[in-house]
Amino acid sequence: MQRRSACAMAMLLTAALAGAVGIARAQTYPTKPITIIVPFAAGGGNDIMARLLAQHMGRALGQQFVIDNRGGAAGTLGARAVAKATPDGYTLMVGHSGVFGVAPSLYGSNAGYDPRKDFAPIGLIASFQQILVVHPSLPVRSVKDLVALARKEPGKLTYATAGIGSGSHVSTELFNAMAEIKLTHIPYRGSGPAQSDLIAGHVPMAITTVPPAIAQIRSGLLRAIAVTGDTRLAILPDVPTVDESGVPGYVAVIHYGMVAPAGTPRPIVERLNAELNIALKSDDVRARIADEGGDPLAGTPEQQAADIDAEETKWSALVRKLNLRAE
Repeated sequence: MQRRSACAMAMLLTAALAGAVGIARAQTYPTKPITIIVPFAAGGGNDIMARLLAQHMGRALGQQFVIDNRGGAAGTLGARAVAKATPDGYTLMVGHSGVFGVAPSLYGSNAGYDPRKDFAPIGLIASFQQILVVHPSLPVRSVKDLVALARKEPGKLTYATAGIGSGSHVSTELFNAMAEIKLTHIPYRGSGPAQSDLIAGHVPMAITTVPPAIAQIRSGLLRAIAVTGDTRLAILPDVPTVDESGVPGYVAVIHYGMVAPAGTPRPIVERLNAELNIALKSDDVRARIADEGGDPLAGTPEQQAADIDAEETKWSALVRKLNLRAE
């Protein structure tokens, strides 16, 4: 009995010491620059959000935030590096639904990480709608027109994406499934080449993010026929949602969030979460997110953990249903 009591006491003391060490680290944290790994090339949505938040959080925490772009394999290369990093609060990642919800199923064991187990969620950043656009030469002005044309000639219409497993890819495949049509996928090596061929008319349509498309829509080089969220965009108030255009229940928004490696001390996670939420309430950050077609999603680490779970459940089911595989 005394031996068991001694063991129990030792375990309690160990837990107490671990908690005390975590609190002590949080009180002095950070003492050196913090790296944010962006699992995509510079210039994309993840990169924009990471750099925007780095400015605010760096000033608040009194340390430089260094952006490390590690693109490749639908974000899995960068995510894998974060999952394996030392859990001390000095390596973070800004990722989106594709990294947490799509890539693990698309790549299977080759992804190299479990989105639920290998990260310590810090908090959500924002949700971003996408836009269903067509080249003006395509004789459609609504989702109903597009669906009718696709059903008339199954498989003839092609769509451009930033690559297999990208947000544009799975969002269009979801549209395919829910609208009961067949569109043929043309993957590119990034959003830039896809956008160029779309504008040139080599590919007639795409579901794309707002920033690269908005100027082309306003200039008439592309035609917006629907947005992918559950409400209309303030910057495109006359463009309906896919849901209200004849595909009930269709929603395909991209959620961005910040994570650390699993095992990062809770006090450090809480401090980062607090600074993240303060940054998301600032006028310039909110304005930039709105300009990009998004809505801020300040909240708790637990809310982000629930979001990662929901996104992985939603998108992995689609990946399995359509038998999508990374090349």
